[in-house]
Amino acid sequence: MFILDDLLVRPFISILDALHTLAMNELYDVEAIQDDLKENQLLYELGERSESEYEQRRRELEEELEIARAAHEQLQNKTIEIQG
Repeated sequence: MFILDDLLVRPFISILDALHTLAMNELYDVEAIQDDLKENQLLYELGERSESEYEQRRRELEEELEIARAAHEQLQNKTIEIQG
């Protein structure tokens, strides 16, 4: 019975784990957030964004970046914590 479980369940679990990792990498894309930070800085320097808009967006992006880095660390350690 256990051999049958290993043959049927283990590949399914592996596929789910791979899909979960891909989804997390897409959702918490550190490089994309860093690019958004650079774009925000550039728009401010070009005068297309006011200082208050720049500061607000910068704070939002830095918070997202912190969350994304924590999520990637949890993925590497295989310890996902769901925060509400």
